[in-house]
Amino acid sequence: MATLEGQRAAPDPVAQEAFAAEVADVLNKGALALLVGVGHQCGLFDTLAALPPSTSADIAKAADLDERYVREWLGGMVVGGFVVYEPHGRTYRLPPAHAASLTSAAGPDNLAGMMPYIALMGEVEQQVVRCFREGGGVPYGAYPRFQALQAEESARFYDLALVDVVVPLVPGLAGRLRDGIDVLDVGTGQGHAPLLLAKAFARSRFHGLDRSEEGIAAARAEAERAGLGNLRYTVADSTAVDGAYDLITAFDVIHDLARPAETLSAIAGALRDGGTFLMADIAASSRLEENLGHPFGPTLYGFSVFYCMTTSLSTGGAGLGTVWGQETALRMLGAAGFGDVDVRSVEGDPVNVYYIARKG
Repeated sequence: MATLEGQRAAPDPVAQEAFAAEVADVLNKGALALLVGVGHQCGLFDTLAALPPSTSADIAKAADLDERYVREWLGGMVVGGFVVYEPHGRTYRLPPAHAASLTSAAGPDNLAGMMPYIALMGEVEQQVVRCFREGGGVPYGAYPRFQALQAEESARFYDLALVDVVVPLVPGLAGRLRDGIDVLDVGTGQGHAPLLLAKAFARSRFHGLDRSEEGIAAARAEAERAGLGNLRYTVADSTAVDGAYDLITAFDVIHDLARPAETLSAIAGALRDGGTFLMADIAASSRLEENLGHPFGPTLYGFSVFYCMTTSLSTGGAGLGTVWGQETALRMLGAAGFGDVDVRSVEGDPVNVYYIARKG
């Protein structure tokens, strides 16, 4: 009888070496992700983009940061291929082609703004490891920075595109908003999306709902600073939708919820006749094999394990995670009573697709 050892095929040495190089690359790029996140939060990419080739002391002074930390960070950026170094003058520069993906001027193309999520996931790593062994999930309260990061991320795109690109996805919606309708944003977070809409459409009435007291407090403060009288916010569970609305929105939130099916049913029940549900959510498939070539595939599964799925499971919820793809979304929308659903993509938002749903 053949032994177990005899049944194991020896690894192909070329394939083994190539895969080992891939794993080393993952390690290096994981470290780079953290360094890029720090650079984004400290304004270093914006500083570099505005300077000629400069020394670490000049860069630190311009950014009002500690030179020793800036110098070591610059070293990581140089060996990682983000920043160019000239040894003779000991100067550093950020090429314009790199700045186009790393600075605030890049708007929704600023990928550096996504990197702090990597550190956020690291903060809960040991709690996630415990969940692998014991089940359950990591509670929403373990992510104190999440809403601020999500608000910053969504603002990069929605500041430019919500009114002029996303709203026109729904035929006739811009005109109705100008005339005045009732709008609810479910899972509003810090309330930036309804605030943008309230500014643009003064005759309409906007309401943001979220279970986070901290998020709603931040939303109310921003609305007060903006002096908007057509916008209000409520702390409530997403299944506790009351009132009647002509438009309900949910931006990148339904797949995170403990009770997504109940939320969709509540949304359907709160829509007036002829009303529209506009939902942005993951641009991926519910079937693993169809996500193999997804440009953000590992990121989506990583976010799911470290946030989306686990926060839902922490409350005994559905824990959809990446199971929530287009196929599952359409099925659940249909079960909630939405018989007419159109799915659209928007240039500049590669992570989401937009569902335009009506009852019937």
